Amino acid sequence: MSRQIQYPKALQPGDVIGITAPSSGVEPSLHSMLHEARQSMERAGFHVVEGETIWKNFKCVSAPRTQRAEELQQFLVRPDIHAIIPPWGGEFLMDILPLLDWEMLKEQQPKWVLGYSDISTFTLVYTLLTGHATAHGPNYIDLRSNPLDETSARWLDVLRTEPHQTVEQQTSTFYQSAWNFDLPGLQLDTPTKWKILGQEQNPTAEAKVSGRLLGGCLDTLSILVGTRYAPVAEFSEKYCHDSGILWYLESCDFDAAGMYRSLWQMKECGWFEHAKGILFGRPNNYRDTGDFGMQDALHAVFDELGIPVIYDIDCGHVPPQMTFVNGAYADVFAASGHGQMRMSFI
Repeated sequence: MSRQIQYPKALQPGDVIGITAPSSGVEPSLHSMLHEARQSMERAGFHVVEGETIWKNFKCVSAPRTQRAEELQQFLVRPDIHAIIPPWGGEFLMDILPLLDWEMLKEQQPKWVLGYSDISTFTLVYTLLTGHATAHGPNYIDLRSNPLDETSARWLDVLRTEPHQTVEQQTSTFYQSAWNFDLPGLQLDTPTKWKILGQEQNPTAEAKVSGRLLGGCLDTLSILVGTRYAPVAEFSEKYCHDSGILWYLESCDFDAAGMYRSLWQMKECGWFEHAKGILFGRPNNYRDTGDFGMQDALHAVFDELGIPVIYDIDCGHVPPQMTFVNGAYADVFAASGHGQMRMSFI
């Protein structure tokens, strides 16, 4: 019998959201985005507590690792803070992992942590080590638009979901092909199309897969392989014995070869041993490696596992993105370029 994932309390109007930067902070020239994000949160009915780390960035980080770890841990244990949303990702969140008191954090009441990119370095580890659910979705800066697009806006529905309840999300209609911070909101300009690996030979293919969600940004999660912070096999045995794992992954800067190398390493270290399927987001800054492309990488890693692989989904650095909950049980269906995901907090 699998253990029960612990879900945070559903967000309520008037709750307090803590903003801290455990990876990169925001340089002064972009502080207007922090102000806009705060206004957006307050319009949604939340109070905001801003940490000291969010206001600066030097050598890719917001502050020395001790300060970043201390502020994040403080926010995690403060009873008046109900959720934590970093401004955005970064590069070196892994530096703070040895500085956190994981035994103490296991004993705390779970609270929502929402983010993507390098923030998934923390959220995956936090779920693996504590059994507490975390959320992979828009960062604080992404939530400054008024109004938000329909897909991004579902972050709130997800974090408002009660334990033992379900929430559904659908494929976006369009996605943003390039970032432009000079323009407000997202510029959704390209039709979204979810794809199924093997659809090249079978255009009418459909995919249906279920499992307990785990994942994040491939660029940063791959460095956790083999460390004490990623006990994937132990987590799978404790929490996924009856369900298996449904991995969701996305990449920020990998070409096809880098993608293949990282996925190969994960596979050889047993990360996909109990996988029921793979969901892969639209890759950012992507390029083929000569005549070796993304499909080649996915085929090379996953064909012999005989599990469904759905790619170019709404996840990661090419917005908009759905909100995925690490630890939640998900049913995913894809056909004819469209998809839907039903998450159950069980």
